[in-house]
Amino acid sequence: MPFKAQFPIRSLADICRLEETPLSEALTLRSTYEIFQSSAQAFGSKAALTFLRTANPNDEPIHWSYTELLAGIHQTANLLHRIGIQPGDAIGILLPGCMDYHLALWGGEAAGIVQPLNPLLSEEKLVSLLTAGKAKALIAWGSDEDAGIWSKALRIRTQVPTLKHVLRVAPLDEPLHQPMPDGVLDFARERMREPSDRLLSGRIIAPDDIAAYFHTGGTTGAPKLARHSHGAQVFTAWVCVQLQGTRADDVVINGYPLFHVAGVLPGSLTSFAAGSEVVMPTTTLFRNRDIIANYWRLVERYHATAVSAVPTVLAALANVPVGDADISSLRYCRTGAAPLSPDLAARFEAQFGIHVHESLGMTEMAGISTITPPGVNAPVGCVGFRLPYTEMRVVALDESGNPTNSDMPCGKQGMVIFKSPNLFSGFVDPNDNQHAFTADGWIATGDLGWLDEEGRLNLSGRSKDLIIRGGHNIDPKVIEDAMASHPAVQHCAAVGEPDAYAGELPVVFVTLKPGAEATEDDLLAYVRARVDEPPARPKSVTVLPIMPMTLVGKIFKPELRQLAAKTKNSFTEGGPTA
Repeated sequence: MPFKAQFPIRSLADICRLEETPLSEALTLRSTYEIFQSSAQAFGSKAALTFLRTANPNDEPIHWSYTELLAGIHQTANLLHRIGIQPGDAIGILLPGCMDYHLALWGGEAAGIVQPLNPLLSEEKLVSLLTAGKAKALIAWGSDEDAGIWSKALRIRTQVPTLKHVLRVAPLDEPLHQPMPDGVLDFARERMREPSDRLLSGRIIAPDDIAAYFHTGGTTGAPKLARHSHGAQVFTAWVCVQLQGTRADDVVINGYPLFHVAGVLPGSLTSFAAGSEVVMPTTTLFRNRDIIANYWRLVERYHATAVSAVPTVLAALANVPVGDADISSLRYCRTGAAPLSPDLAARFEAQFGIHVHESLGMTEMAGISTITPPGVNAPVGCVGFRLPYTEMRVVALDESGNPTNSDMPCGKQGMVIFKSPNLFSGFVDPNDNQHAFTADGWIATGDLGWLDEEGRLNLSGRSKDLIIRGGHNIDPKVIEDAMASHPAVQHCAAVGEPDAYAGELPVVFVTLKPGAEATEDDLLAYVRARVDEPPARPKSVTVLPIMPMTLVGKIFKPELRQLAAKTKNSFTEGGPTA
């Protein structure tokens, strides 16, 4: 049967009530493929996936029903099987937002192991990732219009020793039967040759079978490949349905990129498992400025029931008036991936009547770790309850910043660690596992936080983002929350600037709201007046024309740290430990 919420979750006691049923009885589906079988049987002709060709709410979209989606998954899996893909083989995916992405993802998982890739990564890193995954096939977008994907694909195929096949996905409205380069297959044409009602391989997928390799990071250093099992992904979908109360009549505009776990698992698989409708807002998703400008009209047109986006996207939406759009269909708003400022949360609720619920997710836990359910209006920084059947602890750090086995009392900060059914199966490179787990098997998240009296997790930052000034640990969020309350500030981030005496000094980078004006001196005076702790008061504020972002919408602090190091001056605020 499709996943259905058993009852509303409003407290830790409700989660314990769910756990009264053994997980083996509560969750019987074994693979992502079985999710689509179940939903197709239950929902048939109901819309599963809707693609917006343009950002114009009046334009007609493309719809696929649950029956059509499963048929395409079967055809894709059968095509991959025909060209020699086995359950242990990886299939790279290099696509923008498109309907074929879901065929590549779920058909790929039914045939082998999918490896979604960030198209904006350098060619060198893409080759490195595909080589590490020993990919045997690559499904790529047949155009250079966005990120030069097709040219990258053609060059990559000669540099990955294991890569045997390239399947080209034609852009929308391209004339049929375009000639293919040697060694390249037309994805749609080859797929249509395959049966759509079954898996020709006869494969029975076990929960422990690896479904995907997701890369972490991706814009600095060497990204790592995290292995997801089918069971971990299925658990994520099931638990999101339970805690969020996801229903078959829900509609979600999913603007997350599909190389990222947030867009694939909480953002898509959860909806498919419950029979909801997923709306894809053009190939560039939330990077499309016209989608942001028309967002509330799109909510009205498609009767969207949930807003789900990272804080930077919410900040952009907060600048878009609702006007006469009817957004009464919305019943839930969820954010994650980056800190939410109190000012943005308050603005969003005041302007749209929508409380912003925060969650915590990570690649190493198949996209979700904690959730604040609908109806639980927690304060900013609270990312909600642990998942059912999951263990969560907040532990003290040792002198090197690593987690210990000593639990912190309620209200006291430490590192968050987990054991969970959706824990990943380790990295592809065993060397990358060295610091991922504690000695007794807990995932070391690197997130700093504390538990409140209701058992909810409250985040206070990342251990690696702490600014260390003369031995004093400064949480950048304290500075960022103060800066974000300025009426002219759109985005802000605090990082450490290298200093010969203090080690690091806090500095702030900001971008301004459209049409707003403020000088750096005024902003500095404003933020310093609102940060109580003297060592945490920043030494400078720099206004940037554009804030560096990852494709997921997180502020990219490594670039800001580099900028701080380049522009540092001799200002030390009075000595080595001031």
